[in-house]
Order: sequence, then C-alpha cells, then structure tokens
Amino acid sequence: MQRRMLLGTGAAALFGSGAFFLSRGSQPGTTSFAPISAANAQDAGDIDTSGVLELVLGDENAPVTVTEYASYTCPHCATFHASVMPQLKANYIETGKVRFVYREVYFDRFGLWAGMLARCGGPLRYFGIQDVLYNTQREWLDGSDPAKIVENLRGIGKSAGISDAELDACFADENMPRAMLAVYQQNAEADGINSTPTLLVNGTKYGNMNYADLAELIDAELPAE
Repeated sequence: MQRRMLLGTGAAALFGSGAFFLSRGSQPGTTSFAPISAANAQDAGDIDTSGVLELVLGDENAPVTVTEYASYTCPHCATFHASVMPQLKANYIETGKVRFVYREVYFDRFGLWAGMLARCGGPLRYFGIQDVLYNTQREWLDGSDPAKIVENLRGIGKSAGISDAELDACFADENMPRAMLAVYQQNAEADGINSTPTLLVNGTKYGNMNYADLAELIDAELPAE
C-alpha cells in the first residue's frame, strides 16, 4: 500500500493551492512523488526566482558534476547523507574531482520549511545546517504538530547562529517558498525526477546507490591520468 501525504492548508496559505503527494517508491531505497500539476501551480514566469541560489560544493571547474535531488523529509535521503556523502566529500569533492549540486525536493510543507531554514543561514552555512537536518531528521520530524516542528526547526537555526529576528523574517517571507517551488518544478521537470534520492552524474540519471557504485560511475567520467 502506498503512503501518501497531502500538503496541508498551512503551507497552502503561503503559496497557493498546489498539492504534493508522498508515497513509497517502486524501487528499493527511493521515495516517489507526483509532481505538482500545472493546474495548481503558479506560472513560474510570474515568479521572481533570482533569490533561490543553486547550492554547490566543490570546484566549479571539476571534471564531474554530481547532482542530487533530495528531500529533508525523505528517510532514504538521510541514509544517503550519512553513509555516502562523507566519503564523496573526502575523496571527490574536496580533491577537486567533483562539483556537487544539491537540489531540494518538496514532498510536504515540513520539507519546504526545512529548506527555507537551511537557506536562511546563507550559502556559507547551508550545508552545515543540512548536515544537522539529516542527522536529526527523526527528532525534528517527531510527531505531526506543525507548531512543534517549526519550533524544532527554529532550534536548529539558532544552534547555527541564526537570530530570532532573522528566523522570523525568513519564515514570514511569502515570496521565497513560491520561488523555491517554481525552481524545484522547473528543475524536476527538466531532469525527469520522480523519486528521491535521484543522482545525476554528468547529466546521466541514476537512482539511489551506495558509495562504491557511485564512485565507479564517477571514476568512469574522470579524464585519464
């Protein structure tokens, strides 16, 4: 039986009547979703998306680009970041071999709020906050009370040095979630994304995988020494 989650009315108040559905993926280790429908989405051309920065680690001139599509409420994504990312960073990103691009997927309002929090810290703090969000995913997502989850997210933000005033401003910004959704939709449709985590290695799409398999794909793309 598929597990589905309809985006709640609290989030709809922020960005209209768009709906997202969460379900168990058909492939092991993935979570699938139905992309937002055109009927429910505001035309991306009407939204200023200039403030939604691409989130990148590594050398801009690295020979291999790995793009990950992931959601902060996806357990498989948390597992990937715990088991694969440390080795990927140490062996490929920090050595200049891989440029890593992270693209947020929004199944539900909680994942959207987590993305807003991570971006609230600015580009320099984004990936540090990301580590906390994935490492403590079960804790901050505990229960289904939106007020409690917002409180948990604010606690993560404050531990990262974001002030209450800055957090208030980030969560009160009605334009940012609309812009984030527009960018997400454009990217997901362009790359044919329907599950998380999904990886692109120099533009070729793959599903969730372990470090050894990902390293093999990366090595095949590296120039001969």
